Amino acid sequence: MNNHEIDYKIYGEEMQCVEIELDPQESVISEPGSFMMMTEGIQMQTMFGDGNEKGLIGKLFSAGKRLLTGENLFMTVFTNSSHGKKHVTFAAPYSGKIIAMDLSELGGKIICQKDAFLCAAKGVSVGIEFQKKLGTGLFGGEGFIMQKLEGDGMTFVHSGGHVIEKELQPGEILKVDTGCVVAFTQNVSYDIQFVGGIKNTVFGGEGLFFAQLRGPGKVWIQTLPISRLAGRILQFGTSKKGEEGSLLGGLGRMLDGD
Repeated sequence: MNNHEIDYKIYGEEMQCVEIELDPQESVISEPGSFMMMTEGIQMQTMFGDGNEKGLIGKLFSAGKRLLTGENLFMTVFTNSSHGKKHVTFAAPYSGKIIAMDLSELGGKIICQKDAFLCAAKGVSVGIEFQKKLGTGLFGGEGFIMQKLEGDGMTFVHSGGHVIEKELQPGEILKVDTGCVVAFTQNVSYDIQFVGGIKNTVFGGEGLFFAQLRGPGKVWIQTLPISRLAGRILQFGTSKKGEEGSLLGGLGRMLDGD
């Protein structure tokens, strides 16, 4: 194996964290802001990219690719510099599930939403994956520029709400809201399709496009994309006073003096 071999344990139900056990000189990389706690004896270092590139040009190129996915220029590496086993814990940024993936059992590569990556064993490469079809690029929304995780070690991604894992057979098609796709293996074909129909377009409320995933391969689907949650919070925050939770509507605003 080229990647560091790490042990882990996931805690919690809907507000999860993952504890990584590191042997001496083992390392784990993570997104900035995901760190929760660590035992004494672990050294933390900030670096460009994922640490797999050689030379300044390679590091700058890796950092530039991360900018395209809307991520931070830097990543953080945690290394056990002591003589015994140590632990470092990472927490997800919002309510959902942490998915543990062994890349050596998933063909060495998975493709995931750009904000899904949480942490991984040192040696896992974190890059970008452009969807090649024009329709996907123009209308894919959250699914246009995705991250690719390559290697043979453990990696951890985060989903919003609950996560459903499905195994697609060759030629089997699954149609999904574009924001609900968390990740899929490299053999899965990804495309964007128009919902169709005047009523669906104008009154459907589900968007104009959906993602089409074609097997064979594994896919992970989330029940609550962060964009959907943020939209509902914004809608609630900008609603007029007296409307929330009231069956009286306008009468409630009159009683409030509006």
